[in-house]
Amino acid sequence: MKLVVGLGNVGKQYDLTRHNVGFMCLDSYVEAQHLDFSENKKFKCYMAKSNNNDVLFVKPTTFMNLSGDCVGEIVRYFKINLNDILVIQDDLDLDFGKIKLKFNSSSGGQNGIKHIINCLNSQSFLRLKIGIKTKEKKDAKSFVLQKFNQNELNELQKIFQLTNEIIEDFINGKDLQQLMNKFN
Repeated sequence: MKLVVGLGNVGKQYDLTRHNVGFMCLDSYVEAQHLDFSENKKFKCYMAKSNNNDVLFVKPTTFMNLSGDCVGEIVRYFKINLNDILVIQDDLDLDFGKIKLKFNSSSGGQNGIKHIINCLNSQSFLRLKIGIKTKEKKDAKSFVLQKFNQNELNELQKIFQLTNEIIEDFINGKDLQQLMNKFN
């Protein structure tokens, strides 16, 4: 079984914010597959399953900084191998619109990733980082909670076409190194 997690915060006030780009990316893929999310209270998330039930798509409802609670429970319950996990996150150090796949790396200061690493007791999982960095100097905490402007939202739709391809390749079992070589 594979697990694809999009990170973000739940609630209307967080819709279309920079910190929710993981949710937005996963929404794009799930919609394209004609799947639907439903709330799963046991695992504290919104979850969709692939048509053959071998892939779980998850948006934690624990808020960003406690994402590991949800991810850890799902990994343990379904006995998911760490190599079969893809976490989609925002990256404040990566220029807006750039993407990067990383495996077995530190949190880079991203609190959701930091909590997942703590709950899994490992950083050996694949991450899809989506850049949200701006040239303007802004307070990081308030910046990540700002909404994308319309031009950025339009650009994200193009980026999500590429991230959908990445997710598809991951699900179809492409070797992690080949995946990183292809898209980085």
